[in-house]
Amino acid sequence: MSVSAGFDLGGTQLKYGLVDQDGSVLYKARIPTPSTVIDLIDRLPAIWADLKGRSPEPIGAAGLGLPGIYDVRLGRIRQSPHCAGLDEFDLAPALAGILDVPFVIDNDANLAALGEWTHGAGRGTSSLIVMTIGTGIGAGIILEGRIWGGVRGFAGEIGHVSIRPDGLECPCGNRGCLETEVSARAILRRYRDFSAAAEDLTPEDVHRRAEAGDKGARRAFLEAGTFLGLGLSLLINVLNPEMILIGGGIMTAGDLLLGPAVAEAGRRSYRASFEACTIRRAALGNDAGLIGAAALAAGRMDPES
Repeated sequence: MSVSAGFDLGGTQLKYGLVDQDGSVLYKARIPTPSTVIDLIDRLPAIWADLKGRSPEPIGAAGLGLPGIYDVRLGRIRQSPHCAGLDEFDLAPALAGILDVPFVIDNDANLAALGEWTHGAGRGTSSLIVMTIGTGIGAGIILEGRIWGGVRGFAGEIGHVSIRPDGLECPCGNRGCLETEVSARAILRRYRDFSAAAEDLTPEDVHRRAEAGDKGARRAFLEAGTFLGLGLSLLINVLNPEMILIGGGIMTAGDLLLGPAVAEAGRRSYRASFEACTIRRAALGNDAGLIGAAALAAGRMDPES
């Protein structure tokens, strides 16, 4: 049995774990995302020691998924809307002083797509898009069996396509991005607007209220799902993929979000392209990123085409 380590850094949590060659997660844990990149570097030695101590055999390699625009030529994040401290930070040399095994770095959404393609709901497809919806929105694209990163690794940023030119300002600096209408924060914002709720709430609270029949909560998911469907139609009409999987923390809501999204995508896509594309919920949940990171580290796929 070979074992690789996977790290998945998000806007709110750092997830990490041990994964074997079959994609089985042997161990996993999470901590709140460190407030600064220096704090992240300071936390990693203890995390790495913990992983090495728990692994049933020596760890062969490590993979790290980072949020934002990862430049495959420079080997650094150029812009990370939800972890701004990563911007232009030369992370690889710092990691080399901590991780005593070969390691690879890529965009977190790319690695979630790789996880689903190798071990999840996307197995057997030749063209796959995985959208992850949480604090923000990311997308990883696999075309003809390879991660498609574009000329510098920046492809897949569907969350930062403007769908409302005069919409809300996005953490990326743009306005009216898909992320401002569909993310967990957007759903929570909508529910507050619709219900005038004053108490502290989480997206999970809104989900529970929607399941219980709360009209404001259900409307918040309906509107977010409609905008998500618009984003899906863009992907379908431009790339004509075989499958699109939707993952991320907000997908615990299931059909509350996916139902209106698929319906809207069907209205806005070319019918032939829509009929050729399977749209469904991703299978690996919050483990997709760390499984994909470990798969990339283990040499299951080249980082970019």
